[in-house]
Amino acid sequence: MIRKRDEKIYHKKKSPFEGEGEILVRSLLNGPDEMYQAGRVFAHTSVYPGSSIGYHIHEKESETYYILSGVAKYNDNGTIKIVTAGDVTFTGVGEGHGIEAVGNEPVELIALILLDKR
Repeated sequence: MIRKRDEKIYHKKKSPFEGEGEILVRSLLNGPDEMYQAGRVFAHTSVYPGSSIGYHIHEKESETYYILSGVAKYNDNGTIKIVTAGDVTFTGVGEGHGIEAVGNEPVELIALILLDKR
């Protein structure tokens, strides 16, 4: 399968989990059916300056972010760290996280949510 740029689903929405501002989500794979029921999100997400994805806990799934560009404050289970291009974050089952774009450019990231099949 090849999904061309203009075939992706683009969804600009209010930041989730009581975050501030808006985000843009580009689905790279369209949900569990395209992920052999092993995951539910594989997306390129833009978190605009001053916007955030609010802190939330993952039940029965994990989430990984690969930061492509920008600077963000990342809440890793209550510990705030700065993340930049090339950094990878991982939130395991039962753990929580949130991210806030800081600076003048959006934070561009790849998000992968995998279901806990154990």
